[in-house]
Amino acid sequence: MMAIRLHSQTCPKLIPRTTKAKCGELLPALSTLPLIDFILITDLSLPSSPLSFSLLVTLSSTVVQDLGSDFRDSKEHGGDPTTRAAVAMLHQNPVVSDLIATGLSGTIALSLLRSFEETAKRHVFDQKLNRKLMHISIGLVFMLCWPMFSSGHRGALLAACIPGLNIIRMLLIGSGMWKDEATVKSMSRFGDRRELLKGPLYYALTITVACAFYWRTSPVAIAAICNLCAGDGIADIVGRRLGSQKIPYNRNKSIAGSVAMALAGFLASLGFMFYFSTFGYVQKSWEMILGFLIVSLASSFVESLPISTELDDNLTVTLTSLLLGNLLF
Repeated sequence: MMAIRLHSQTCPKLIPRTTKAKCGELLPALSTLPLIDFILITDLSLPSSPLSFSLLVTLSSTVVQDLGSDFRDSKEHGGDPTTRAAVAMLHQNPVVSDLIATGLSGTIALSLLRSFEETAKRHVFDQKLNRKLMHISIGLVFMLCWPMFSSGHRGALLAACIPGLNIIRMLLIGSGMWKDEATVKSMSRFGDRRELLKGPLYYALTITVACAFYWRTSPVAIAAICNLCAGDGIADIVGRRLGSQKIPYNRNKSIAGSVAMALAGFLASLGFMFYFSTFGYVQKSWEMILGFLIVSLASSFVESLPISTELDDNLTVTLTSLLLGNLLF
């Protein structure tokens, strides 16, 4: 017995219209298969006619190429080689689709960024709150856009270009080569452009690395971004409002803030696990949930240490999530 996977988008192109009727006995309803399907063929014998042989050779060639591509993608990105993840294709041409996805995702991220720059300029929120709301939302909203990209290296690298451009932007503004007071005001604690060379730069680096090296099939990418964005962002908001009881080994951190960070990072990770599992990118499991919990607890503990204040919690939280995530997942 052997299993052959067929995709309805390729089947009509694979078999000429004149031969569909003749292959009905071999593969019924060939052109109406769902996007992902398996056909079990038993006792496969040699074809009895040149037409059947030509059909079988063409079919086998296409299936082998398809399975080979899936297997390479699964090895490179940690997925299951027996399944293909759903992709919200924006165009029939996959390259054009990825370019459209890049444009849409970049536009969404830039619009969100500009909106927070405007709220900072108009003093809609307190500067610290405005900065943390942006910290929470940018990475998580961008991750919601990942299903628009194709599987494999091209989709991952094109997605990584969006935060990658922000790395260049942080370097230019932080070094003083590019003047952008709105960005400095919305992203810095004290209005110093050089602050962009630390936390905001590490933030953009984290999302770029998560895209380029882990991508959406890896729980490591989910854990790293969720603990950095949701966890660290919520920790500061809660800590400033409910953080009267300080941590004994670091008086700059509160127990409420650390608890909120662990909880927010964990819940965000669970949310994206379920979100990506609906597309087939990850297989949700209790082991993955436990892994997310451990990473969130560890990230929260490291964020509370004095070294995180001395360096930058965007750096220490990211390194903890990546290192521990690689060990657990």
